Amino acid sequence: MADRITSFKEVMGNYPTGVTVITAFDEQNNPIGLTVNSFASVSLDPMLILWSIDKRSASYDSILKADQFAVNILAEDQSDLCVLFSSKVANRFSQCEWTKSELNLPLLSNSLAVLQCNTFKQVDAGDHTILIGEVVDIQKAVKDPLLYHRRKFGPIPEVFHN
Repeated sequence: MADRITSFKEVMGNYPTGVTVITAFDEQNNPIGLTVNSFASVSLDPMLILWSIDKRSASYDSILKADQFAVNILAEDQSDLCVLFSSKVANRFSQCEWTKSELNLPLLSNSLAVLQCNTFKQVDAGDHTILIGEVVDIQKAVKDPLLYHRRKFGPIPEVFHN
């Protein structure tokens, strides 16, 4: 079983993904956030996205209680936010620029895009929970994304630029 898990991690780590930071407010109205690369579109009608959270995450209970969240899709120059929101630092929001949106969500400044979502459904899935969000607002900029591949993150390789 250990060999299978190692192989699974290697295969999934070799699949490049974008990097996001999911943000919300907890029950005490404190901003919370975590780095996530398990993000995908689900449906156009209604407009749905999904991401998953490890049940061992310090933010797990607070995220599941939130009725809305934001998906901050990181730009190639935001690797510092990727590291910050994947760390154990207590007050991450004091170390970055962010604003409170009109929909009452914490949004990271200068992201490639932000999708503000209402929680649509939560699905138990092994050691994770899948959260499906209905997109209610979209903000976007003209930038390149931050990518995650083989346990490293960085900009789009030059071969993909026009």
